[in-house]
Formats: sequence, C-alpha cells, structure tokens
Amino acid sequence: MKTDDDLRDGTEPPAYPRRSRGFKGFLASRPTPPPDAPAPDGRLSLFVLIGFIAIIGLMGGWSTLFVILAIIVMIFLHELGHYVMAKAAGMKVTEFFIGFGPKLWSFRRGETEYGVKAIPAGAYVRIIGMHNLEEVPPEDEPRTYRQKPFWRRLSVAVAGSAMHFLIALTCIWSILVFSGAPSGGLFQAPKESPNWTIQEITPESGAAKAGLQPGDKIVSIDGQRYELFSQLRPVIQASPGKTVRLGVLRGGQEIEVTATIGEVDGHGLLGVLPQQPDITLHKENPLLAVPLSFKDFGVATVESVKALGSRFSPSGISDFAGQVADGGSNNGPVVSNGSSGSSSSSSSQSQNKDRFISIVGAVGIGAELTRQGWVSFVFFLALINIFIGIFNLVPLLPLDGGHVVIAVYEKIRSMLQGGRPYHADVAKLMPLTYAVVLVLIFVGVSSLYLDIVNPIRLN
Repeated sequence: MKTDDDLRDGTEPPAYPRRSRGFKGFLASRPTPPPDAPAPDGRLSLFVLIGFIAIIGLMGGWSTLFVILAIIVMIFLHELGHYVMAKAAGMKVTEFFIGFGPKLWSFRRGETEYGVKAIPAGAYVRIIGMHNLEEVPPEDEPRTYRQKPFWRRLSVAVAGSAMHFLIALTCIWSILVFSGAPSGGLFQAPKESPNWTIQEITPESGAAKAGLQPGDKIVSIDGQRYELFSQLRPVIQASPGKTVRLGVLRGGQEIEVTATIGEVDGHGLLGVLPQQPDITLHKENPLLAVPLSFKDFGVATVESVKALGSRFSPSGISDFAGQVADGGSNNGPVVSNGSSGSSSSSSSQSQNKDRFISIVGAVGIGAELTRQGWVSFVFFLALINIFIGIFNLVPLLPLDGGHVVIAVYEKIRSMLQGGRPYHADVAKLMPLTYAVVLVLIFVGVSSLYLDIVNPIRLN
C-alpha cells in the first residue's frame, strides 16, 4: 500500500496505476465487448441445461426441483442486491450472470449484459474498477467502484449478505405468523418435559425382559428418584451388566420391577426410546412477530458464527479432512438420539451431520425437509441464508467481507492523513487471497465428494 514516502513535492501519485503489476489474471475484469458485438448463440446449450435440471428434479421428485429453484432464486437475489446498490451509486455494471464458465445465453440492455452460464454454482455482477489492479478507460474512471464515497462502496459490498438476512427474516416471520413456534423460540431447543413416557422398547433388551411397556415412565433407579429422562441416561450408561430396581409409573400407579442393564461398547443399555409430550406452538400477531423475528434471527446468527468458527478451526479442518479421507464413514455403532442406547446403525451410513455441505448436499437436505412440510423447508431456508450471509462477510478476499475491510481501512487511512483519499494496493493481498481461494476450492470439492458418496440423512 502507498505510504507517505510515495509523496513527491507535496503531490500524491496517481491513485490507481494503469498497469496491473502481473496480478490482473485473478482480479482484473475482462474487456467489455462493444455494444454491437454479436453474442454467441447458446440457446441450444441453455435448453440442455434447463432439461438437465428438470431431469434431476423429476428423478428426485417435485421437492428436489422446488429446492433447486429456491436456491437459484436465492443466488439471484444476492447478486441483485449488489446490482441495485451499484446502480444507485452510479457505478458502471457491465455484466449480470447466473452461473459460471462458458456463456449459454445472454442479452444486452444498455451498458449491462445479462445472461446464463454453464455451471449453475453461483452468480456474479461485474462492476468496473473494484480495485487498483483493474485498468479502466479514463472516461469511465468516475463511475468505478473505487472512486465512489466510502458509504457507497460499503453499501455495495454488504448488499449481498443483506439480501440473505432479509430472506431469513422473512422466513422466520412467516413461520411465527402462519405456523407458530415453541415458547422458547424457533432456534432454541424446547425445554425438556418431566411428563415423558416410553415410546418403544428394544426386543430382547433388559427393559423387555423386565416387562416394561410403552406408556410407562421410569421414576427411580435403586430408590433414587429422577424426573427427566436426561437424568436417567448417564445412570444407565454407567451401569453396564448391573441388576437394578426400577420404579415405574404405569396407569397412574407406581410399581417396582427388576431389570438387568445390557452393555454396548462398555456403556449401559436398557433399551427404551422415550417420547416427549407434543410441543405447543404459539402463533404470533403479524406486528408482534417483527421484533420476535429479529430476536430469533439474532440467536441463529450467534450460533452460525460459532459453527463457522468451529468448522474453520484447526481441529475442525482436521476432522473434516479425516472425514474426506475415510469417505465420511463413521466407524462403530451409533446411538440414536434421545434413547439410552436403544439402537445402532451400520457405519456405512453417515450419522455425522457436523460437516460442510455442498450445493448437492443442501439440495438433498432441503428436499427431504420439503417432504416433511413447508415449515421444515422454510426453517431450513432461513438457516442456510443466515449462514451464507455471515460467511460472505468473512473479512478476506475474494469474499464480500474482504471488500468491506478494504473500504473501512481506506476510510481510516484517509482520515489519518487529513481527508486526503487513500487507496489500498490490492496486489499486496494477493498471496493471502490465493490461499483463501485454495481453501474454498478444497472445501467445495471435498464437500461435494462427501455429499455424493455418503450423503447426510436426517433422522
């Protein structure tokens, strides 16, 4: 970046050099074709792409097609946010494309070319002069991103994530108004009830041999009383092979039975699956739902930031690399959630949901949730928009957050030098940017591999 040593005779050198210093291959824009240049006829390829998406949808059902269309709309709205704010700021936008790679179809309106490209894995808006490495004709320099005021550049940079957050808030509001939420909120686990009962008993287990029945409730073990099932679980798991006296509430009366706790991998196994009472949902008034939507949005945002930090921590990256190495398989039996060890599954099916997912995985999970009902799908849509919005604000190029940090840094340096404009030299950030891109490629390709060979299944 330029320092005061660059100043000569009290004048500042040109803010944006016309030479790209050898780095324009990554960040610099491609030359904009003349307005009268004929675009290649890619209509046939476009029809093939649409047909391919339709076939995927038909094979996976209407829910898969619906989720694919929803993700395309979500990507479009992200870029629309950048586009609208750039146009409002008077910046020159030369391209607005859905997809990457070879161009399939496009049309031109004014100075902007709109269209579709072959790889439907994202979208982009091309704004001229995003950094000092891009050469721009002198007559267009006043309309570049880099020449606009700080607040204009900041508004363009955050517009994509703002659209994701707006979508998420709309989804949360819709659930609160039209379906309702538990008293604790959408993104908080419901409080465990003491009114649980046994839903299912594993055949030939200690519970089955002791004569326990669905509808029973275990209230004590060896005279020690417990209210919540979560209080029973550690006691059972710590008593493999032990014969215990169980106090059981059945039909309003308490009886006592004797059971021998089984053993799986050194842990106690009684063989019961609990059932919690149905959760009561409370619908909200449309106006009152607005502040509650922001409250739930805040809770989900905090959890998403924690999850993002965990995924990209050294241990998180190491765990993910281990999953990739073994194809996402999870060796050993897996205890089902909510039971004291009543069931296990084959290691060939992935039960570890704490991993990155690709667009293929997102479509699969979204389709499965869609089949459960509109609330599950909208809930999923809210979560994925919050996560993507936060991820895009990570303060590293080429993510939107990288442009935010640069704009803020330039503003601070300009203030420190008496208001004289300061412009960052993006060339110095290129090594870090390349490293970030490589990490993103690794995560993207690896996630796609895991989602194909061992897709996540919801219980």
